[in-house]
Amino acid sequence: MATAETVDLGPVHPPKEDSITAFEQILPELKKTLVHLRHDYNTNPSHPFLEHEPEYFAAAEHLSDQDLVGFSPDDFEAVRVATSAYGIHLFGKLRIPALPDPSGPSYIHFRVFIGGGDEPPKLHSIHTEERQDSSGGKTYRAIFTKNDELEWFDT
Repeated sequence: MATAETVDLGPVHPPKEDSITAFEQILPELKKTLVHLRHDYNTNPSHPFLEHEPEYFAAAEHLSDQDLVGFSPDDFEAVRVATSAYGIHLFGKLRIPALPDPSGPSYIHFRVFIGGGDEPPKLHSIHTEERQDSSGGKTYRAIFTKNDELEWFDT
């Protein structure tokens, strides 16, 4: 399995034609998965693994599902790519246009795997982050800012 330690993740750059084509192919699955992820995190707080999950989507809590996924290829702003023996690992930064402040939380990070041959690109994951804060607690998010770096992630 490819990891941040076993492959070189290229620099951040605007999406090129091949990345946009892959994005367009996974777009319906990305939208479906994002809505499903938010619903799971917001409606299953009694699940032991979902204890803090509503916080992940707090920046977009006022948006309808339709507004949350109202993005298009025009909102695909940045990409990083790594190549492994298995194929291409594409990491993307996507603006949610319904979130009005582009300097605040208004982006999702997603990962796509592009295998060899005629296999279509596959959505690997949408990034969700659990991080230690300065008080010793934890913060949770799935909506990022423009300044948050697009880094390797598995989930």
